Order: sequence, then structure tokens, then C-alpha cells
Amino acid sequence: MRLMSGVLTFILLAFVFTQAGEIKLGAPAPDFTLKDAEGKAHQLSDYRGKIVVLEWVNYGCPFVKKFYNSGTMQALQKKYTEKGVVWISICSSAPGKQGHYAPEKIRELKKEKGAFYTAYLIDEEGTVGRLYGAKTTPHMFIIDPDGNLVYAGAIDDQPSSKQSSLKNARNYLSETLDKMLQNQPVKPFMTKPYGCSVKYKK
Repeated sequence: MRLMSGVLTFILLAFVFTQAGEIKLGAPAPDFTLKDAEGKAHQLSDYRGKIVVLEWVNYGCPFVKKFYNSGTMQALQKKYTEKGVVWISICSSAPGKQGHYAPEKIRELKKEKGAFYTAYLIDEEGTVGRLYGAKTTPHMFIIDPDGNLVYAGAIDDQPSSKQSSLKNARNYLSETLDKMLQNQPVKPFMTKPYGCSVKYKK
């Protein structure tokens, strides 16, 4: 009876662990498959061997606008994808909520914003967002070529929606990517993300 109780407790804890999106730094990043605006499926494990950036996005969020209206996010996307980094933007906004767009509109927005992401994936059920514990837009994750999560958190240390805050910002994302591209050791770390809440389906 005691053994059965222990097993049930373990199962319950495992369930809570997954539901809370408690990913582990330094451990394999959870695999997933989502479709882009063209209907093409992208599986994270297909990019094994490359550095992967996951960016949670909501173009209607003032904090996301700070990075896109200033051209900062596009510049980061261009710089690192040209160096072989895979950049995946993910939108977990539910239909009818801020940041959710039909595929045609997503294609228009890519041109309008001059985005250089590798793929923009649609997660309207919020399955992958919850799996990763994505709390804000933006919320950034970096995965190493072996598939392990090495960073989760904010882009920088300026939790503001004002473009002026970019001037003296310490950019955690570019610091980490530069070290990885130079084959320097990177100790997995996490920062507190800031931005708008992810507009999940309830």
C-alpha cells in the first residue's frame, strides 16, 4: 500500500513538473513540432548540431515593439542566422487574443518588420509555450548544438518598454551567442524575463 502511494505521488509530481513547464538548464531541451505560416512542420530535433534560439513573440506587446520598432530584434536575427544560428520565433497567443494572426497576416508582418527569423511557428494551443514555461513576450531560450538548454530569460537587463532603455542595455542573448560561436565555455544560466504575459488559451 505504501509502495502504491509512493508511485502515485511520483506520478503526480511528474505531472505537476510538466504542467509547470519546469525545464532544466543544462539538460536536453524538450522536443516539439509546430507548423509555420506556410503549413510546414518544424521539429526542434531536426536542428540538432546547430545553436537554436527560441523567441516568444507577440507583435502587439509594447515590450516586443521596443525591439522591433528599433530594429534591434531584426539586427540580432540577421547577425546570428548569417552565422548559422537557427532562430525560431514562436507565438503562443490564442485565437482572438493579442498577437494571434492568421498565416497570411504573419507573412505580411514578416515583410513589414523586415524579420530575419528562420521560422515563425504557430502555437495557438499554447502547448509548447507551457512546456517551456514561457511567461512573457519576449522570452528567450538558447539551445546548444547537443540539444541542451543553456539559457532562459530576458534579452537584456533593462525591463522597460522604452526604446531609450536599449542604449545602455547588457544584452544577455548576444553575449551568450558570441561565446558559443567562439567555442568559449558557457555555464547554463537563467535571468528573469520581462514583457507582456503570454496570451495563452484558457
